[in-house]
Amino acid sequence: MIIQTAPAGAPRLAIMMHEHTALAHQFARAFGNDAFAPAEPAELMCHVVLHHDAGWFAFDRDPATDPATGLPYNLVDTPIRDITVTSRGSPDYNERHHPFCGLISSMHSFGLYNGRYGISDMVLIDKIPPADKPIAQRMLDTELARQARLKAALAADTTTAGWIAEAKLFQSYKQLQFFDTLALHFNRVHPSERREARFTHVPASAGEDVTVTVRPVEAGVYAVSPYPFGSEGAEFSYAGRRISPGEGEGRGGWPGVLRRAATVWERVRLVAG
Repeated sequence: MIIQTAPAGAPRLAIMMHEHTALAHQFARAFGNDAFAPAEPAELMCHVVLHHDAGWFAFDRDPATDPATGLPYNLVDTPIRDITVTSRGSPDYNERHHPFCGLISSMHSFGLYNGRYGISDMVLIDKIPPADKPIAQRMLDTELARQARLKAALAADTTTAGWIAEAKLFQSYKQLQFFDTLALHFNRVHPSERREARFTHVPASAGEDVTVTVRPVEAGVYAVSPYPFGSEGAEFSYAGRRISPGEGEGRGGWPGVLRRAATVWERVRLVAG
């Protein structure tokens, strides 16, 4: 679950991971123009983008409370014994759909702990207390074994072998990272607090990466340069529910709170600029 920032004293928008991935999926469907190659194979890429955090489904339905905030744990603040389960569950889910989806999802899970294969400064494994690192390392070793097994299966089929050529594979991986981090940019930060953001290593093609800048220009409108989507002025939306600290201690716990809360939609329009 993502707990969006908010002005002091205001309720916080709680966004479940399937709502986050739905926004990433909208970006994936819209991505591609004369300057940016679209995600391919299209339907498999869109499937894994839509389900890249599928391992969170059960945890989001009954979230644990972070004692530091009185709210559900916010994404990376989730205890390691829980977050490693979600990191393994997402590739499990995607592999059942197709080996390629399982491979990209496994790379996503592995990359979160290792600086997204060198394209991010955030290295989650370094933030894990020493006593908990063996739990994370077992999960990461399992994902490396999964990746080797799935690559072998994909390489054995002439239809899919080209998808795992290193440049093409990392183009697909980096596309997922862009859709994910762009969605997180909007999900995690209250509209009044958003500032210019730079997204590095966005693949224009298998052989070329660029940096994409996103900056607010007016309420709900953000200029994107270079512009990677097919339609100028494309509009996107995501849902959440407003919650306050301590509400989970009442009737029905957080599942009851989230079930009773009204759905709130936030919309953004992206323009070239």
